[in-house]
Amino acid sequence: ENARGIHAIRVLENRKDFTIEGLRVAAYDSYLTAFTNMIPALIRAYDQMPDSSRLKPELTEQIELLRGWDLRWSATSIPTALAIAWGDEMGRRVNASDARAAGLTTDQYIAQRTSGNLKLVALAAATYKLTADFGSWKTPWGDINRFQRLTGDIVQPFTDDGPSIPVAFTSARWGSLASFGARTYRGSKKIYGTSGNSFVAVVEFGADSVRAIAITAGGQSGNPASKHFNDQAQRYATGNLRPVYFYRNQLVGHTERQYNPGN
Repeated sequence: ENARGIHAIRVLENRKDFTIEGLRVAAYDSYLTAFTNMIPALIRAYDQMPDSSRLKPELTEQIELLRGWDLRWSATSIPTALAIAWGDEMGRRVNASDARAAGLTTDQYIAQRTSGNLKLVALAAATYKLTADFGSWKTPWGDINRFQRLTGDIVQPFTDDGPSIPVAFTSARWGSLASFGARTYRGSKKIYGTSGNSFVAVVEFGADSVRAIAITAGGQSGNPASKHFNDQAQRYATGNLRPVYFYRNQLVGHTERQYNPGN
């Protein structure tokens, strides 16, 4: 069972009172379950490290920041960025097949089966990389994790020189229900999402009507010249779903043009 599944159980189990807004809030619950065991294991490794270790003073500030972290993502969160950078670094140093052979998820394997020294060396490496890429390891998550749509191409030409917007939620790998799978492209330092949430909807089926809210990544149009090419991007990045218009009376004031066959 992966971290996202555990998170889903956490927010859905025994709930019978969902409204449209309540389910939307649950879908964007910001807790990152993968770090539930990983961060305490890292902190224990630091606390057990001899004071004579050269890494001790180098990592003090980082550890104290993670010690006070609530394990929740946000665009302004520095510990989110640091934890994910560390998690990525640990992922590069751990063989996923070893975790599977042990019957553990990768995050469980990292927490339970890797040495304290490896955890701390990886944190130092993550710190160095963040500093090299962004000028400081104290970089908010939203400065790194970005949504960008520049052209109508299926394969986007991602670039740090182009406009982009921060995305608060993370890869499902870390337990985020709202999923944004992002990575670097062609020498970029920031990471850009291409997988995860693309179309999201919450639907309420009433006795005689249907009500819904939804969002599409970027916009409804594939034409960069259209105002609808990127007009949902900010809503997408913040989980602010738009109303869906099912009925004619709901279209009043929201119709740009009408088409009648034969005209």
